[in-house]
Amino acid sequence: MKSSAGNAISGFIFGAAIGLAAGLLFTPRSGDETRKKLNYRAKEYTDDVTKKLSDKIDNLREHVTEIGNEAKSNK
Repeated sequence: MKSSAGNAISGFIFGAAIGLAAGLLFTPRSGDETRKKLNYRAKEYTDDVTKKLSDKIDNLREHVTEIGNEAKSNK
């Protein structure tokens, strides 16, 4: 069984692939312009996902540290 985070990531990837395919099929731009725009968008999405993952990892570290501190103080 997949976790909700796994489902969200799968949904994001599927949606991005569908959007990419639709964009390529219906674009009025030249191939060069389309490639430049795709590269730009891919970098934007990569940066966004990297930042969100980094934030989630930082939150998880803080949570684990808090739990560890609570466990030590309850001994």
